[in-house]
Amino acid sequence: MKKTLVAYFSATETTRGLAEDLAAAIGADLFEIVPTEKYTTDDLDWTNKLSRTTTEMNNRACRPKIAKKIPDLSKYETIFVGFPIWWYREPSIIDTFMESYDFANKTIVPFATSGGSPIGDAGKNMQKLAPDARVERGARLDTGLSPEALREWAKKWM
Repeated sequence: MKKTLVAYFSATETTRGLAEDLAAAIGADLFEIVPTEKYTTDDLDWTNKLSRTTTEMNNRACRPKIAKKIPDLSKYETIFVGFPIWWYREPSIIDTFMESYDFANKTIVPFATSGGSPIGDAGKNMQKLAPDARVERGARLDTGLSPEALREWAKKWM
C-alpha cells in the first residue's frame, strides 16, 4: 500500500507546526528538509540585501545543501511539501529538494506559510524541477487549522 508523506522546510517553527499538524491529521509520515547550514536570525533578515536568504533568493540557480535524505521515496504516492513563502515563491532549498529525487508518477502538493503572501507560482516552479510528477498548485494555509479542516483540504489528493 502506498503511503503519504509530509516533507517540510521550516526556518522558524511556523511551518514545522503546520506540517506536524497536517501529518497527524491525515496519518502521513513526516520528513524535515534540514539545511546542512542552519539559518540564523541574521540570515533571515530580508531587509538586509547581503543576508543569506536575500542572496539565495536573488540567484535562481542557488541550491542550498540538504543534510539528510528520505530513506525510501518509492513507498510514497502523494507528497505534501511545506515551506515558508520567501520573496513570493518557495525557498531555494525546496528547489534543491525537488531536484534531489525522482518524483515520477507521484503527486506533489505544495503548502506554504506566510504572513500574507500567496503561494504564487511555487507549484509551477516545482513542476519544472520534477517534470515527471504531477505537481498541484497547492495553497498557503493558516496555522492553527483544525485536524478536520486539514483533512478536508488534503483529501482530494489522497
